[in-house]
Amino acid sequence: MVDKVVQATMIAREMAPDMKIDGELQSDAAIIPAIGSKKAPDSEIAGQANVLVFPTLETGNIAYKLVQRMAKAEAVGPVLQWMAAPINDLSRGCSVSDIVNLVAITANQAKAMK
Repeated sequence: MVDKVVQATMIAREMAPDMKIDGELQSDAAIIPAIGSKKAPDSEIAGQANVLVFPTLETGNIAYKLVQRMAKAEAVGPVLQWMAAPINDLSRGCSVSDIVNLVAITANQAKAMK
């Protein structure tokens, strides 16, 4: 899966050359400054990441469900990017609020495609 992350990082940098983008960071190094500075001392964003990208839908799903349940956080998604049409996913255990939030995101994706 590292190859997918490397490729995604290259594509993201090409699409947004002015954006600070790093790849192949473990999640703790991406969001915890003390760990980021040790594991990725040359990274501009290690320990300060505000967006995490996962190599597969399955890994992203596992991560967001853990955070949602353990932190009692509101999670929206998964939100799929760069598809031919606005397509997103809802869990069988989703709430009405989850549906409303994801419909709003999907509608905005559809609007942006026009």
